[in-house]
Amino acid sequence: MGSAELMLIGGLLLAGLAVFLFMSAMFASNADKAQLSWANNSEPAKSKNGIINFSRPLVHQFTLQHAVRIRSENYRKRIRRLILTSGLSRELNEDEFIGLQILWGVMFPAFVIIMNFSLEMGFNNLFLLAMVPAGYYLPVLHANANKKKRELSVRQDLPFFVDLLALSVEAGLDFFSAIQKIVDKAEGRGSVLAEEFEIVLKDIKIGSSKAQALKDLASRLDMNEITSFAAVLIDAEHTGAPISQVLKDQSTQMRLERFVRAEKAGARASQAMLIPLMLFIVPAVFIMVFGPVAISFMYGSN
Repeated sequence: MGSAELMLIGGLLLAGLAVFLFMSAMFASNADKAQLSWANNSEPAKSKNGIINFSRPLVHQFTLQHAVRIRSENYRKRIRRLILTSGLSRELNEDEFIGLQILWGVMFPAFVIIMNFSLEMGFNNLFLLAMVPAGYYLPVLHANANKKKRELSVRQDLPFFVDLLALSVEAGLDFFSAIQKIVDKAEGRGSVLAEEFEIVLKDIKIGSSKAQALKDLASRLDMNEITSFAAVLIDAEHTGAPISQVLKDQSTQMRLERFVRAEKAGARASQAMLIPLMLFIVPAVFIMVFGPVAISFMYGSN
């Protein structure tokens, strides 16, 4: 069986799958509507990612009813954790995230197959088959990239914010009033840490304890620095230690850790430079230095 026949069969299978999904969406009940309810009974926030905004209606129409049938609690727990730590909890719930995985597990290989057929790229069938898990993994890649961006933003802001908290507490404000002051000052800057502090204040206003609000902050960011920061503050509140001194010690420790991370990054960069140095720069230098000598030896006697 030739590649043309295989492509025809694949096209027919995809067409059949598209018809099945369309008909199942048309005749499905509205039971999946309940899966879109959010804790605050409001619509999800518009995503900063255009692909998610494009995919959301398709997810609701075609794949959401299949996503809710996935009952593995361990898998759903991982998805909830990923959504929480990547800051996507206001954009997606777990069913929509799984629906995105199913959608792109079908759409991405279908797009590659169509491009391969129309442009005659000559991709191997195994490569086309590998596009299914690749498409399924795309939402996870987006969430992990978003998580790394959030971590970088928090690490940049944390020592400065802790210094401001220490100064505000020394000036007579209580800890959470100092947080409110910082949130107000950071409004409009797009600071991830300021947004997370604002969520802490909201949690306290709706009845959460201070310790629980700080624990939730550590869970959402999932960073060693924030976990240590929250644990020290909770311990200081329980033991009655002065918050200002605790914050100063934390600021000093965080700046030291940032300096150590910068040293490690510099050391890694110098090691990474060895590869292009040995592959490109050193051979070029040898050619420039010894090339004329070699030419004179080869042709000097003529």
